Amino acid sequence: MDARFRGITDLVETPSVAVVVDVMRAFTVAAWAFARGAEKIVLAGSLDEALELKARHPDWVTLKDGAPAPGFDAVNSPGLLRSVDLGGRTVVQKTTAGTVGALAVKEASLVLCAGFVVAEATASFLRARGSDTVTFVVTGEDGRAEEDLACAQYIARRTTETATDAAEFLRRAAGSRAATELTEGVRRGAHPDDVALCLEVDRFPFAMVATPEGPLMVLRPHAMPSPTDRPTDRPTDRLTD
Repeated sequence: MDARFRGITDLVETPSVAVVVDVMRAFTVAAWAFARGAEKIVLAGSLDEALELKARHPDWVTLKDGAPAPGFDAVNSPGLLRSVDLGGRTVVQKTTAGTVGALAVKEASLVLCAGFVVAEATASFLRARGSDTVTFVVTGEDGRAEEDLACAQYIARRTTETATDAAEFLRRAAGSRAATELTEGVRRGAHPDDVALCLEVDRFPFAMVATPEGPLMVLRPHAMPSPTDRPTDRPTDRLTD
């Protein structure tokens, strides 16, 4: 497999297969939303779009980066979201990097959204797909976010070398700027457990596939068989923490 690593602004053409990586925290949060029972996640292009969707669908759950804000039900924190019951709900997510990256490649034939928590499921999906070329979109810091690049490289390696050890990739992610800012409380709308939750490898046994549904880009879980499946982590279960 020819793995290419690009920042959002480096995408000069639409890739055939794209894996959009946002470890801290958009797609860790998305995975937790599915684990908490969400049916689907709508990736919003702007805060205004998210609020407009909420106005049309009052039962949808809106989620954004940063501190709580009027019109939004939750913030982009896995530590805070893990106690929320989202059974059967639609989540509208708008973040500064992850959702932007996914929308930037919405014309691709396959778009996966990923973090460490769904690394093996994502690699397994790619192996099953058998794609010759995969573009990994490193969303943070204009393509320089160490946690996103480390995760992208780990998934790429894991796709072709299933015995790849995650330790060095996790070490890089743990030392990233994003991890430091979350640990030190620089980023608002965070929980003390966020970094640890973002670095849990293969927590969930599903890949996350984004596809156009009418005018919206919608993310859904795609269960992948795994010997490490834990029943409490399946998207249809209600977790308790």
